[in-house]
Amino acid sequence: MTQTAQYEIVRTFAAAPAELYAAWTEPARFARWFGPRMFRTPASRVALDVRPGGAWEATLVGEEGFEVTLGGTYREVSAPARLVFTTGDPDHPGDAPASIATLTLAEVPGGTAMRFHQFGVNTDQEHAEQARAGWQEFFDRLDEHLSAHATV
Repeated sequence: MTQTAQYEIVRTFAAAPAELYAAWTEPARFARWFGPRMFRTPASRVALDVRPGGAWEATLVGEEGFEVTLGGTYREVSAPARLVFTTGDPDHPGDAPASIATLTLAEVPGGTAMRFHQFGVNTDQEHAEQARAGWQEFFDRLDEHLSAHATV
């Protein structure tokens, strides 16, 4: 039986929508915030083909050479307001967890409201909560990156 779970994270960042969008779509900027603090994400190990059907991939590097590569495909791209992308292949996941993430950006006074919604296939609620906590840490790092480059 396939399990599904979903969640949403809403955050406001003190940056213009175009700046936030660039942090999601430019490899050098994406590498500065993507992943938990215990990993590095070298820009040379990030590939973002930001177009519908294009692939994305990022390799996180930990201590003692431990590596994990995450990736998927972009389904929708509408700069600077919306990205829809997969992690894994939710259409053919086999036994592996996979998901569809929808990112929407809207200008608000003082910055940008970001809505992140993730729907997971082969994902129970416990795994979804762990993923949600992980994204929260990623978004803390994203906020730090944007604060260093703010142009509201």
